[in-house]
This record gives sequence, structure tokens and C-alpha cells, in this order.
Amino acid sequence: MGNDVSETGSFSEKLRVPEALTFDDVLLRPMESRVEPDAADVSTRVSRSVSLNIPIISAAMDTVTEGEMGIGMAREGGLGVLHRNMDIEQMVAEIERVKRADELVIRREDVVTAHPTQTVREVDEMMERKGVSGAPVVDDTDTVLGIISGTDIRPYLEVGESDAVREAMTDEVITAQRTVGARGALELMYDHKIERVPIVDGDEHLVGLVTMQGILQRREHENATRDDAGRLRVGAAVGPFETERAAAADDAGADILFIDCAHAHNLDVLESAREIKTSVNADVVVGNIGTREAAKVAVEFADGVKVGIGPGSICTTRVVSGAGMPQISAVAEVADVAAPAGVPVIADGGIRYSGDAIKAIAAGADVVMLGSYFAGTDEAPGRVITMNGKKYKQYRGMGSVGAMKSGGGERYLKDSEEDEEFVPEGVEAATPYKGTLSSELHQLVGGMRSGMGYVGAETIPEFKTRSEFVRVSSAGQTEGHPHDVMITDEAPNYSPNN
Repeated sequence: MGNDVSETGSFSEKLRVPEALTFDDVLLRPMESRVEPDAADVSTRVSRSVSLNIPIISAAMDTVTEGEMGIGMAREGGLGVLHRNMDIEQMVAEIERVKRADELVIRREDVVTAHPTQTVREVDEMMERKGVSGAPVVDDTDTVLGIISGTDIRPYLEVGESDAVREAMTDEVITAQRTVGARGALELMYDHKIERVPIVDGDEHLVGLVTMQGILQRREHENATRDDAGRLRVGAAVGPFETERAAAADDAGADILFIDCAHAHNLDVLESAREIKTSVNADVVVGNIGTREAAKVAVEFADGVKVGIGPGSICTTRVVSGAGMPQISAVAEVADVAAPAGVPVIADGGIRYSGDAIKAIAAGADVVMLGSYFAGTDEAPGRVITMNGKKYKQYRGMGSVGAMKSGGGERYLKDSEEDEEFVPEGVEAATPYKGTLSSELHQLVGGMRSGMGYVGAETIPEFKTRSEFVRVSSAGQTEGHPHDVMITDEAPNYSPNN
């Protein structure tokens, strides 16, 4: 009968199980070193053709990564991966927002301009509304006639609010050609004591604008992740069967497409991902996976693989489905296959401290992806809420009911009719408000560099080869945290509640 116990004992054989470990189960073994942490080089690859200056990317979650987070991550040397709980038009706009953020030349369509017949009041209100301090003045043919700025319309000047812009503008305008570089534009601004230079074609028609602020911003972020044209890099999540979204993201300039699926070792998912790969110019990262068997199929075509089956802080996949893989073991299994194939490995989920991040690298990852770690920053899109006098930000898993209702159900290969109840694999929560992204990244990267110093490795590849693990008991885990004291002042890189 169907319920009879197997005479061969095959069921009991299932209980002869291999051991699988996660971050708290291991520590890096300290080794002889001459490496100072500040000297450690943390640059790496996130895909076959895209390099990062720090081995960190932000998760494609709707309370973590939109345009502002994408800009912030790229400026700091990492990468933001835009979530897909937005329509295609919104996604394209967010990609373009990141790609244009640090462009030397602001494109014509993005330049705020004034017309000589407008009134001073109209232009003043427009500039305040658009958040700019000055604007080129152009005629109906887009010929540059002058520049108007806040200094031209100050109350102490003999200019009335109802006067025409042509009466207030600076008509001795300094322009430059398309070929101008950052140094050339900066020299023009210093020589003429101006803050913006219109870029014109041979007929003096406006084609763009270079600002002092833009140049200084690029200099401030010298470690930024940029493409060959100097634009910030950005990733975008697409569903495994969203060929239209993939094409739109590729056309908009996304550098990497992340196949966003909770279980990518699904033959339909892999076949569709392979088709997407052949149809786009961007690199394609496939995930999520957690075993060497999945890696063997994915590395045949993928430019990167993302590892993580249920380790996230707001993920309930393991308790709902009974399936998963502890993250250190999952990363190591996948890296055993991906590394010889030259395919970068991304460890996605389960990272609470900088020590976890560098352990993931030691286990074979090239990059770590974080969600909750960044959800509390200013750059994350989640709402700020106050509970018991403390500030928090909204954070939810992409398998939560709210995220699924917003379009995230496909990530879990679940289709739902309008009135059908979802079976979630995540929760909605609140995470402590943390302030700026740059501050969080400073602590995170600094801790990872410290780990490299303890092992005596100057680069990520050297660290992956040189590092060794030791197994930690439950007593050792307790010993590794502050103990037998009452913490009065928390450190910026440690919270006992993590």
C-alpha cells in the first residue's frame, strides 16, 4: 500500500544528512599578517563584465532600492538593484535617474531654461520649484541668449518682479562645445567666476549644461562605480518570464539584469533566463540558488549567480515550505562550481554584521547583497515611523502579503486570482532608522577590511584563497558577543538586537 514503510530502509537513509553551516557557526582563523586594514583592496566583480570598488550591492526590495538608493550605492563604489514592484515606465525612469545623476553634461531635455519674455517672478518661482539656482535663457529656436540666476534677481537690484527676463539676465554668456571635458569646463568657470556653462552646437543652440556642483560632485565620489561613459552603474530586477521588462531595462541603460526568483533551480525559470540573456546587451545574473547542482546549470550562460534560499531577516521560506540551505554552506557549494567557470557569486541574505559579510567572501562569494542593513537609511524608500519615541523605517520581504499584492508574487512562482488568498513567504516589519547610507557603508566596509587584515590578505582574491574557518560552539557564539555587561552606549557597527 501507498503508506507502507519501505522494506529497503530508504526513508531512514534520508536522515543520514550532510552538515550545513551558516555565519554564526564559523569564525575566520587569525593568521600571520602585514596587512593594515585601511590598505586592503576590496574591489571585486559582480558579474563577468561589471566591477565594483566595494563588494556590496543593495537588495531589489521595494522598501530598499529605488533611484535614490541606486545613486547612493553607485557613488560609494557599490551597486543598487532596483526592485520590480513598479510598472515598466517607472522602472525606466528610475534607471535613467541613476544613469544621469552624475553625468558631466546635463542633457538638454533635463536642463531648466527661461524665455526672454517671461517675467522675473515667473522664472524665480520656476527655479525654486525645480530646485535650481540658475537657468540658460533661450529663444524659440533654442539659441542661447544669456543666463539668469538668483544673483540677477535679488531685491537690492533695480529689477522688478514684473520685468522681463531679458532685462535681468546676464547676456555676456560663456558657452562651450560638446567636446569640453571636466577640467576645461572648470577652468572656464574659475576664469569667468561663473557656476554653470551652457553647452552649444555650432549654431549656438543649447544641447546641455555643465555645472560647478556637478563637477565637484564627481570629484567627491572618485570611488564611484561608473560605466565606460562615466555614468553611474545600476542593476534592475526582472521576473524570469518578463521579457518586455528585460528589454525595456536594457534599452534604458541598466548595466545588469537580475533574474528575480526565489527558486531559480526551476527548469522553466532557467530556460526563460537563458532566452533573456540572448536578447539583451546587459549582463544577466541568475538567482536565487543554493546548491552546486543549480550552479552547474546556471553558469552555462549566466554572467553571475545569486545565492540565498531563505536566509533573509524577513523571509519565512524555510518555515513555510520546509526548504532552504544555510547560507555559508550554500555559498560554498555554488562557489565550488562558479569560481572555476569565472562566474561571480553574490551572497544574498542572512548578513547582520560586517563579520558575516567578510565570512561570505571567505566562503567563496565575490559580492554580498543586503536588504535590512540598508532599509533603515535615508536613501531607502520606506516610510519613517515612530514607536515608543524611537524612529524606524518600514521594511518588508518581497514574499510578504503586501509585496505580493504589489506584484511580487511571481518571484515565488505563484499566480493569484483577484480574490485568491496569497501564501506568503515573508513578513512586514520595522527596522531602526540609521541615517545616511554612506555612514552605514563606512562601518560595513571598514569591518570587512579588518577581517582581511586578520587573515593577512590585501585583495579579495587573495583573501578567498588564504582564509580558513574554525567551527564555533554555542558557547563560542556567546563568547563572541559582549557578555556579562550592560551596554550603556551602543557602537555604530553593533547592535545586540541584530
